[in-house]
Amino acid sequence: MSDATPAAPRGSEATGHGPAAPESSARGRGGRFAAGALLRAARPKQWLKNLLVFAAPGTAGLLAEPRALAWSAAAFALFCAASSGTYLLNDVRDATRDRMHEHKRTRPVAAGELSPALAAGVGTALLVAAPAAVVPAGNRALLAVLVGYLVLTTAYTLVLKRVTVVDLVAVAGCHVLRAVAGGAAIGVPLTRWFLIVVSLGALLVVTGKREAELRTPGAATTREALGRYSLSYLTQVRTMASAAMIVTYCLWALESPAGTPYPVIHGISIVPFILVVLRYHLLVDRGVGEEPEEIALRDRPLQLCAVALIALIGLGVYLE
Repeated sequence: MSDATPAAPRGSEATGHGPAAPESSARGRGGRFAAGALLRAARPKQWLKNLLVFAAPGTAGLLAEPRALAWSAAAFALFCAASSGTYLLNDVRDATRDRMHEHKRTRPVAAGELSPALAAGVGTALLVAAPAAVVPAGNRALLAVLVGYLVLTTAYTLVLKRVTVVDLVAVAGCHVLRAVAGGAAIGVPLTRWFLIVVSLGALLVVTGKREAELRTPGAATTREALGRYSLSYLTQVRTMASAAMIVTYCLWALESPAGTPYPVIHGISIVPFILVVLRYHLLVDRGVGEEPEEIALRDRPLQLCAVALIALIGLGVYLE
């Protein structure tokens, strides 16, 4: 590819036509480009993780109540804002490393499409606005969980992401706090079964993500802790987490409370639950687990199993 710059058409400098027109047009559209880059940097696909706030109200059979649904939706929106704020600040901090990564170099800040100052400013505003929005409502439980999430994500960005094993637990903890927030938002207590399954599921997904990242050439140089893992170790952790999670879920599904009219529905839900786990393992082994949200959005067999699982859980809860 030649470094020579094509000569400008005659008269273009004198008349202001030719190349000058596209430059003027680009300036006019700069605001739209910045807005688009900012939206991509906020990673809206990652908001899928925040759907965990609906898990506790849903399994408690409360999503049919307008108040519970409204608070769950509010918690979802707040976690979307908070998580996007952390992504923006993290991208500013890691821009240099991201430029050396095969996929992360396309992120708006690393690619030079978004100003670090703008990303940092919007990210900070989102982090402040999310907990501030809860204060007038007086929901102290939700506020505490949201602040805890922000503290954990900040600690992860500054310190924990460089500590082997602890980084896995920290990211998994962020997922668990999303699920806890759903219960805190409407004041529903969380069962031990719920917490164990969610915690192990979060560890499974995070470990699968790290394993896929480690398979990416050169990725270990962009994440300090990643290079200290081995594929065999991450596979063992993934296997352990999924095995314990399946056992826990089976115990919950087969332990029907007294008076449950359709106990068999919970039992049947074990089948799609195990299929979801097995499908995820297969995809990680194929090396496509680096972006879990992409798997959820694109893998049709996984989607069908997940829909069947949610439907059976919903029937088991709402038909009681």
